[in-house]
Amino acid sequence: MSGLSCGLVGLPNVGKSTLFNALTKNQASASNYPFCTIDPNIGIVEVYDPRLEKLSALSKSAKLIYAAMQFTDIAGLVKGASEGEGLGNQFLANIRETDAILHVVRCFEDDDIIHVEGKIDPIGDIEVINLELILADLQMTQNSVAKLEKQVRGKKELQATLDVMKKVEEHLNENQPVRALELSPEEQEAIKMYNFITEKPVIYAANISEDDIETMSNQFVKQVEEYAQKEGSQVIPICAKLEHELAQLSDEEANEYLQTLGLPEKGLNRMIKVCFSTLNLITYLTTGEVETRAWTIHKGATAPEAAGKIHTDLQKGFIRAEVIKYDDFIACGSRGAAKEAGKARMEGKEYIVQDGDVVLFFHN
Repeated sequence: MSGLSCGLVGLPNVGKSTLFNALTKNQASASNYPFCTIDPNIGIVEVYDPRLEKLSALSKSAKLIYAAMQFTDIAGLVKGASEGEGLGNQFLANIRETDAILHVVRCFEDDDIIHVEGKIDPIGDIEVINLELILADLQMTQNSVAKLEKQVRGKKELQATLDVMKKVEEHLNENQPVRALELSPEEQEAIKMYNFITEKPVIYAANISEDDIETMSNQFVKQVEEYAQKEGSQVIPICAKLEHELAQLSDEEANEYLQTLGLPEKGLNRMIKVCFSTLNLITYLTTGEVETRAWTIHKGATAPEAAGKIHTDLQKGFIRAEVIKYDDFIACGSRGAAKEAGKARMEGKEYIVQDGDVVLFFHN
């Protein structure tokens, strides 16, 4: 699951668990990636892609396998968590392992659901959590700096890392996340192993009530959007309650319900797409009688790197790749017809794989 995990954070009663349950329920019936509980709070979710169904029908594939994404519900995040409040440090290990942070923010009013601070204040909520994450990184940085200062006497090559870590410490002390610190590529490389929580990209899931579904906005969502824009983060307005209801329905029933609400697709699908683009991920496709499948790679991956996702032997023995654009494959109706129409290209080791490329690898 490398490069594909999102940690859900949020204060109590913001709708985080409802959203997590919707995500994981939603995928419970998926044949190839059944929602599997690796841990009580980890779910693997399919990345729905309508292109696969069309390819699969043309290739008469026996199996259809979507790309997948891991979501971790990070519990115990409250004010003072970095000092051990709530579940305290237990959440820190979980969140350090993820690639991005999905921050669920309450943007609805409901007298029946008590807010921990007694009032709806999305920016205040965001800052409580962000501060806890900054404090957690600061604690780790201070411990690491103390260690490095001892080690550097015998290992002069650690000086560069120590210098950058001191720079990070100063920045965190100003209550700023690591992602807001400008570092050169060399400096980034020197501290890569430290896995700072506040270096990870953040997506804000603005949880709205069913009353706001039509516009997908309200005064609270606008506040979150303004805040996110300043730090270059994305915002997804989503109604966790609706997503949870949709997750209980069959695909057909869910689509009918969405149509009555005038919504083109589930909010969860929109959310997963944004997670993908935030993590700079794309998918290429393979198709045949055995299976039609989406493979996840980082944008900019070469053909041999993409082949390595299937098997390391394919990367080592890579000779060339036959590439057909998805639209050309569908228009022609088959691999053979696409070749005859001159739509299949042979690409070498330098080729940068594009989203939706239908690829066949040749290797020795």
